[in-house]
Amino acid sequence: MGISVHSSADTIFAHLWTWIFGDSVVSVRFIPALTGVASIIIIGQIVSELGGRTWALILAFTGYLVSPAFLRANALFQPVSFNSLFWLASTWIMIRLLDTKNQKWWLVLGVVFGFGFLNKYSIVFPAFSFVIALSLTKERSLFRSRWLVYGIVAGLIIILPNFLWQYNHQWPVVHHMSELRQTQLIHIRISGFLLMQVFMIFPAFLLFLAGLFFVFFDRSAKQFRAMGWAYVTLVLVLIFLSGKFYYSLGIYPVFFAFGGVAIARYTERTFHWIKYALIVLMVLILLPGLPFSLPLLSFPNLVRYTQKTSKFGMENLSRWEDGTIHELPQDYADMTGWMELAEIVRKAWDSLSPDEQRTTGIFAENYGQAGAIRYYDTKHGLPEPVSFSASFLLWAPDSVHTTALIYVNSDTSDISKLFRDVHLVGKIENRYAREYGVGVYLCRNPVTDFSAFYANTVASLKANYSRTSATAR
Repeated sequence: MGISVHSSADTIFAHLWTWIFGDSVVSVRFIPALTGVASIIIIGQIVSELGGRTWALILAFTGYLVSPAFLRANALFQPVSFNSLFWLASTWIMIRLLDTKNQKWWLVLGVVFGFGFLNKYSIVFPAFSFVIALSLTKERSLFRSRWLVYGIVAGLIIILPNFLWQYNHQWPVVHHMSELRQTQLIHIRISGFLLMQVFMIFPAFLLFLAGLFFVFFDRSAKQFRAMGWAYVTLVLVLIFLSGKFYYSLGIYPVFFAFGGVAIARYTERTFHWIKYALIVLMVLILLPGLPFSLPLLSFPNLVRYTQKTSKFGMENLSRWEDGTIHELPQDYADMTGWMELAEIVRKAWDSLSPDEQRTTGIFAENYGQAGAIRYYDTKHGLPEPVSFSASFLLWAPDSVHTTALIYVNSDTSDISKLFRDVHLVGKIENRYAREYGVGVYLCRNPVTDFSAFYANTVASLKANYSRTSATAR
């Protein structure tokens, strides 16, 4: 079982935002939309830094706006949209450093990497790629600067609390990555990874190629050649580590900026129609994949659409982290059934007498289930759900006084050993939900002292993430 390993910048922002504007779906979805706006602004700054004008801006902005991966990332509140923003901000600062040779930008870069690290550890991939890329070009001279040291120190100061937390909890990131490699990364194939690099930005792929060509072969962009090597290094590193395809997402917007500048410059005196044609082409290419990027179709229609488009190689858009292709993209299935689950739990709770409710707890097998129950129903009087999954383990109470349990899982083999009476209250019946078939069970008449069993179990599990307990052992 993994513990959440991020002290996420997006989590802090979410708490502040929902405290001010509430936690409605519209309010929460507005947060990633803002990160998309911020990304557009930074892309504009990069284009300006490169000397691009109106058409370069239009092309770069269009490339970002029509890329399916960014449409989806900026519609869902996840670390992904923030991660892409931090990556883009870091590439902008790298471009400023390469262009101006003002080495004080190392300090700013260290600060951005520090906060990006708090959001998602994958920021180490572009950091490593930048180092390798600079080493491969004459810009390696930028390493000889005290400002680089200042930047490293600033970044380390920012991430120090997270390192201390990791140390005190027995490095959960190691547990998390081990579990990730065994359950998800093992299913990643090089061919699928490379294909998804194209699909993520497919409508803007020509623009990306123009940007890559520009930094590698245009003399006017030779000071930015390191950015091209950074991309190549990043892809190779992710392939070597069996990284997920979207880990590289944040590097692409900078090449939209390069591509916009290149095409605008190459067509300034002739072939003006190419700019117009490329805009139209990007929009037209987007349309077939739009339902995979934004929830425009009902689930039945999306399933039929998925079946039809699979003939054209788009089935990979519905490949889940388990390596298999499903009817729907995983994000859509993940979000389905949450309210239904909370309603079944509420039904089980309402079936209890007030005396029973005082000694009944709620246990969910995974953090998605626990989070759904907590979001939809604890504000209406249900007790906090307990789960041993991810960060919920650290929030779990050390002891409970429970004689009955509302149990959420698809398997009752374990709980049946602890309670004599395990009664099914209901199951998630929406077949499009990832949790389809998961049941809610009302468990009574414990075989042993359940409170004692719980206390021993949670203490044992938490001990895996406690340096004090590890030292005692």
